Amino acid sequence: MSLECLIGIKFRDFVLVATDMSHLQSIMVQKSDDDKVHKLSSNLVMAVSGEAGDTTQFAEYIAKNIQLYKMRNGYELSPAAAVHFTRHTLATHLRSREPHFVNLMMGGYDPDTNKTELYYMDYLAASVPVQYYAFGYGGMFTISVMDKEFRPDMNQKEAYGLLVKCIAEIKRRFIINLPKFRVRIISKDGIKDLPNIIAEGEAA
Repeated sequence: MSLECLIGIKFRDFVLVATDMSHLQSIMVQKSDDDKVHKLSSNLVMAVSGEAGDTTQFAEYIAKNIQLYKMRNGYELSPAAAVHFTRHTLATHLRSREPHFVNLMMGGYDPDTNKTELYYMDYLAASVPVQYYAFGYGGMFTISVMDKEFRPDMNQKEAYGLLVKCIAEIKRRFIINLPKFRVRIISKDGIKDLPNIIAEGEAA
């Protein structure tokens, strides 16, 4: 299990994705402004954790292929179709000499069905649609918070508050310091950045 933390929550009208901004190597923090959320299309993102080289290479490969599909066909893949392509790619590489050791979540909004989508996918290419999920040791402390507080009809302010509670729980109970989380919202209006969440007691 990873020291990094990815959190994804699906609501009726939007999806929230939050990732820690720390780039960790063993016991060292190498960066504190890392962006682990990759834009795949106008309404789809991928949050990735794992080996540093694998995460960057795999995310860029998936993003470029989804863009190539749009250029060839004139329309974007739906979130569900993009997830199937990603899972197939991960599974194919798993059975080769160049596997990608990445765990990821893909969240998006499908303008054709007007529905939000959130999928969890691990390095073994197991893929499951979820309402909410969290990767990493820090994520272990957030599932119970989301079990208790989550409602699919939350508005944006309430949803952001739920993320704040999750990250406060990580700060309180996890021995590793993950001081800052990047937050993005995906809706019919596209992908937007929300204010970073700073753990209580940390400098901005």
